[in-house]
Parts: sequence; structure tokens; C-alpha cells
Amino acid sequence: MQVSEVMTAQVTTATPRTTIKDVARTMAEVESGAVPIVDDGKVVGLVTDRDIVLRVVAEGKGLETPVSEVMTEGVETCREDDNVADATGKMSSKQIRRLVVLSESGKLAGILSLGDVAIDYGAKAVGKTLCEISENTPAAH
Repeated sequence: MQVSEVMTAQVTTATPRTTIKDVARTMAEVESGAVPIVDDGKVVGLVTDRDIVLRVVAEGKGLETPVSEVMTEGVETCREDDNVADATGKMSSKQIRRLVVLSESGKLAGILSLGDVAIDYGAKAVGKTLCEISENTPAAH
């Protein structure tokens, strides 16, 4: 099964100049815990609800702070034509809960989360991946 068959394709994005307040509002509106940050058509980062808590609230930053100051850079990716088993293997080895999915041309195609895998690929694969992700290290994105 390919990533494109299980990923979330309708993804709302923000730019590096978008404020934390606007990104948080977007997360609430679309019921998502992650927003890819795109600049000139290229994914340059990812902001998660966890990033907002740890890098904004805990550090006392204002809601008008640009998302570029708190986003996770060096985002882990996969391709939409990758095998789901390979993508979940990458999630396990990197101990992350989501991958940004890129098209063949390198543009944002979607996001693959553990939830996507659970719905379309099976609870057994998610259970194994989640156990490996959670092994004694702090979660990333």
C-alpha cells in the first residue's frame, strides 16, 4: 500500500511570517495538531501544538511571534509513492508521529500521521510503530 492511499491530502499551511495566534486558530478550525510551514512552495518547517506549548507558552513568547521562531526545522519527509510500511519504519526509527509527504516534484502533497495509518493500514502496525516511537526518548513532531 502506498502512502498516497492513506495520507491526509487536504493540508492547511502557513508561511514563516504567520503569527503563532493565527497558526493556533488554524489548528482549531481544521482540527489538526500540525501545520506545515511553506515558503516559496517549499516546506521549510512544521509547527505542532506541542511546539506552541513548549516554545511559546513555556518560554513566555507573545502570540504575535512569527511561527519561524518556534517551528521545527529539518522536517522528516516521505514521498507519496513510498510504501506505508517503509514510512512507518521511518517514523519508528526517527521516533516521530507524523511525516510530511512530498510529491515527485518535491512539493507538499500531504501529511502521514499515525492516525492515518490506524484508519487505513491497521491497528497492529500503529501499535508496533507507537511502541518504537515512545521508547525512552522525547517526542519530536
